Amino acid sequence: MKNSFNRRKIFGRALTVALLFMAFAPAPAQAGGAGALAGANTSIRSYWEPIKLIIQAIGAVVGLIGGVRIYNKWTNGDQDINKEIVGWAGACLFLVIVPQFVGAFFGM
Repeated sequence: MKNSFNRRKIFGRALTVALLFMAFAPAPAQAGGAGALAGANTSIRSYWEPIKLIIQAIGAVVGLIGGVRIYNKWTNGDQDINKEIVGWAGACLFLVIVPQFVGAFFGM
């Protein structure tokens, strides 16, 4: 009985020391965090314009593909092209508008 009580006491002390060590160990590692965030901010801002143009180009290609598919369905006499038009137009509008919205939201 006394042996198990002694083990619990040693385990409790070791656990307390380990938790205290983990609580204070990350403090020195946070010194350069502001510089790293500022660097990431400038890096993302420098990449944003090319990414926005790529997304808009993908939207244009999706629009062309959707237009061709809708035209083929229409010329083949398919009566239910309204759903197809809404789907492709929504995808194109999403790809064209979202980069503008994100840029305005984050001030880029």
